Amino acid sequence: MITSARLAGFAFCMAALIPTAGWAGPAADYPTEAVVDYVLGCMQSNGQTRQALERCSCSIDVIASIIPYERYETAETFRRMALTTGEASSLFRETAPARAAGSDLRRAQAEADIRCF
Repeated sequence: MITSARLAGFAFCMAALIPTAGWAGPAADYPTEAVVDYVLGCMQSNGQTRQALERCSCSIDVIASIIPYERYETAETFRRMALTTGEASSLFRETAPARAAGSDLRRAQAEADIRCF
């Protein structure tokens, strides 16, 4: 016979297994494409394993908790454009806004490395 205490305990355990509607992690303000792009790139660098997936997902969550998406997007744009060749690419490496954005992203990534890897 099931007692009301056991039934309540069972209901509580089952409720804990069901994700809460509307819950979102720290990367909720980041577009899905940006999160997936980061995780795929991170996994490419760290191995295509389940452990790498978990660590890389953790990493983007930490970064998202430190810098807002607009700042992340700016830093990523500077970083990608700095990889191009020619004189114009120096604008994306040597200007104060480029250095500041890159510095913010590097600090966030360093914190993510400490927490997740």
